[in-house]
Amino acid sequence: MNGFKAGFVALLGIAAGIGIAQAAPPPQVAQCAGCHQANGMGNPVAGFPALAGQPTAYLQAQLYAFKHGTRRNGMMNSFANGLSAADRKAIAAYYHGLPAVAPASLPAAPTDAIGATLAMQGADIGTSHAIPACDSCHGAGGLGIAPAFPRLAGQPAQYLENQLTDWQKGSRNESNLHLMHNVAVLLSPAQIKAVAAYFAALPPVAKPGS
Repeated sequence: MNGFKAGFVALLGIAAGIGIAQAAPPPQVAQCAGCHQANGMGNPVAGFPALAGQPTAYLQAQLYAFKHGTRRNGMMNSFANGLSAADRKAIAAYYHGLPAVAPASLPAAPTDAIGATLAMQGADIGTSHAIPACDSCHGAGGLGIAPAFPRLAGQPAQYLENQLTDWQKGSRNESNLHLMHNVAVLLSPAQIKAVAAYFAALPPVAKPGS
């Protein structure tokens, strides 16, 4: 069985096991699994993000951005270029329907409070601008707020660092009102690394009773 067929069979098994609405995942999802895994939880070692449980509208918007070049990544631009609006909708709905699952282990939490402070309180940088708390848009614990703000908790630190750097440089600019660019340009390299490490160490699911 070749890799494409094996991935597709694995995805069919997941779809049946969790009882999602569609009878089968969209055929393009078999390609996604190579990087984002069959369960949609990404690959921390390689820095590929988790897609499972992310807001549908957010996932659709990212595929649109990759297709039209407002978010740049060679592999994803090529993949998204062949997708129709219906394809994007189906892929986004599929991954939204997969449950986010906590991994067997998470990276160790940072020993300093820089990332936690930025996430929960933001920072006053002594000018007319201030860095807003990440949680004010992405939710407590970085678990995301639908429809537009994705989950950050449990995402690979390298992925989060890369995205913040891309926002700074303008190579990612699909957000409304340039919201993330305006935040990212205020962050130092050390702050980017710290806040990425903080969110990477958080569980991607809410704790029972929280």
